Amino acid sequence: MSEQRETLLMTPGPTAVPPSVREAMARPSPNPDVEAAFADFYRSLLAKLSTVYRTDDEVVVLGGEGMLGLEAAVASLVSPGDRVLCLANGLYGAGFADLVEQEGGEATVHEVPAHSGFDPDAVAALVDDGAFDVATAVHCETPTGSLNDLGETLAVLDDAGVTSVVDAVSSLGGAPVPVERADVVLGASQKCLSSPPGLSTLSVSDRAWERVGATEQRSLYASIAPWRGAADALDPDAGDILPYTHLSANLQALDASLDRLLEEGLEAAFERHVGAAERCRERGRELGLETVVPEERCSPTVTAFEVEGSARELRRRVESEGVVLATGLADRADDVLRVGHMGYGADLGRVERAMNAVAAAL
Repeated sequence: MSEQRETLLMTPGPTAVPPSVREAMARPSPNPDVEAAFADFYRSLLAKLSTVYRTDDEVVVLGGEGMLGLEAAVASLVSPGDRVLCLANGLYGAGFADLVEQEGGEATVHEVPAHSGFDPDAVAALVDDGAFDVATAVHCETPTGSLNDLGETLAVLDDAGVTSVVDAVSSLGGAPVPVERADVVLGASQKCLSSPPGLSTLSVSDRAWERVGATEQRSLYASIAPWRGAADALDPDAGDILPYTHLSANLQALDASLDRLLEEGLEAAFERHVGAAERCRERGRELGLETVVPEERCSPTVTAFEVEGSARELRRRVESEGVVLATGLADRADDVLRVGHMGYGADLGRVERAMNAVAAAL
């Protein structure tokens, strides 16, 4: 019998998990509601996460896949009747409107084509009259493989006093994120951090906390309000515990992932992602594949190739070569083939193997 190769996971999340992270998750963990040792571990983990966010804002970790972070951010900041500007040039940007309306907010979607970014002047014209309380945006739109330059747009929102929420789930740890200009920045364990799915991360500014305090919280689990200052107050010996029992094994995995990233250094990690992305697209050009968005707008964490009408079949063929890729989403499910080169997958050898499989499938 021939030796079976390990399947190579190169999707834009969840990503492959390094052996050291899997081992950390399997270790016995302290009881977060009882043992004082957990408090020291948890505060240390949050300090590492703050370094990755490159922020002095409070950082919160919620026990749930990245979608929980998006929903909790909106639920914590938006009251019925609040006006929310949803900046959208892709599926996830537009999807914020559904979360806003779920909370009774009034969503206005400012939609631009996938191949273009947001014009700060156009955004300024929308917010100058004080029409919006909150604004949402997506840093990396994985369905199209695009990265949005949000710096100037976030500055416009800040100057207008609009509380901003940025979905950086698919870029945090893989590309610079303008955290200093945003009020809430969302991340997740299973993307560039290459930890198992199960944790949402958020950096929260003072202005955002003030708005949370003024917003009626209609949920416990989908709310960040109970987590303000929870890490500083955590003392199981005194009966001061977290709002709910945390996912201690997942936290241990995330801690190991953060150690890997910080040992490498953020700038080195960003350069690694850029190198992997450039090689992926170079191989794609050699195969006659075009990216969904212009290459100057492509994300360093994921590449989306145009493959009209054949994405599902190509994905199946690639998987027969031992490599798992992703197709497009929604109405472009069969027209786009996506290669995730994020986190552990942002590696030239892994990219070569994935693109070799694409070449064989074509």
